[in-house]
Amino acid sequence: MTIPNYDVIVAGSGPAGSTAATLLAQRNHKVLIIERSRHPRFHIGESMLPLSTPVFNRLGIQWDRKRYLHKNGAQFIDEKGGQQVRFCLNGQYQPYQVERACFDHMLVNNAVSHGVELQQEESVRAVDIDTDSVQVTTDLGRYCTRYLIDATGRSTLMGRKQTGIERIENLGRFALYTHYRNASSTTARELYLAGDIKVLMVDIGWIWIIPLIDSRLSIGLVVQQPIDSSQRGAALYEHYKNASPILTELLAGAEQETAVRAEADFSFINTRRHGRRYACCGDAAGFLDPIFSSGVFLAVTSAERVADRMHPALANGTEGDPTLHAADDDHYNLGFRSMQLFVERYYQYDMVHHLFFEADRSEDIKNDIAALLSGDLWRGNNEFQRMLLEGRQNRGPGARRGL
Repeated sequence: MTIPNYDVIVAGSGPAGSTAATLLAQRNHKVLIIERSRHPRFHIGESMLPLSTPVFNRLGIQWDRKRYLHKNGAQFIDEKGGQQVRFCLNGQYQPYQVERACFDHMLVNNAVSHGVELQQEESVRAVDIDTDSVQVTTDLGRYCTRYLIDATGRSTLMGRKQTGIERIENLGRFALYTHYRNASSTTARELYLAGDIKVLMVDIGWIWIIPLIDSRLSIGLVVQQPIDSSQRGAALYEHYKNASPILTELLAGAEQETAVRAEADFSFINTRRHGRRYACCGDAAGFLDPIFSSGVFLAVTSAERVADRMHPALANGTEGDPTLHAADDDHYNLGFRSMQLFVERYYQYDMVHHLFFEADRSEDIKNDIAALLSGDLWRGNNEFQRMLLEGRQNRGPGARRGL
């Protein structure tokens, strides 16, 4: 029998991998992260949810206001119809807008400071699981561990190995995005001071506007409607950018930093998120359209649950139990399913027009929506969330309380 070199190997060093690794290292487990690229590296997904804060507090993260911008609210805007609504998001916790290269680097450095070993520019090629251990083969070597945590993002190493990936249809199909520097128009300065993310409604999907530090902006177009493959490039992005009066004012004098990038193959669920001596967290467990900025939030909260379940199992020698994480399925499914239904209703029932823009008429409904936008998914007293889960919203989101 091969003696394991590590208690846990984590494949991937994004927010999920760094979170799980740090929480286990804090409890004196020997942890190795294997990362195929090198930090700092580019990643999209810059808007945090407030309810991520308790996890960051456990990790010992100290926020530097010189590097991260306060996120205070979310505005949804229909420029053609002249409608808009704002939801306050800086209540109990203060969320941030982050540049992911800097943010992810901070998280993985924090993991290393807690004793996690980090191997960068090394790719996992094969995983072999037996009764007593896990053999991990990379392009540079071979390791033996008691347990594997898959935090490989949408590459979802174990999900594909176990053929557990199921696409979620009818959400966003792809995104086109880039960043701008020297955005110093009056409108841009007002946006930095407000610290709000803006979501612009367009006929084929929506546009995000995220303010960052140093007079920078992240702007992306998410496309939900079927588009011919020949029209999916930068010209489509430019068309919708130029058609927006808000973006025209905002970007006056700004410089585009890079060519327009594309992300595709958006939403899926991994139905084989855990098994004998492995568990998946973050995007490797499931990924949703980014309309409500749930990516990092679901990453760190799912990683927290995996790590908290792993610690007593490693201490008691029961980590080989293939049902180890089954007890957390209801918790994960409640959070993921709530966000999935929230996004589905956004697209299928034009929820922004039928509900969001009417929310100021009802303090209860506005508070319920703000709670979901904050990541408050498990408290159990959100009537709108309950109606989503029960399917009563099939009548149309505006049916509630006469909205």
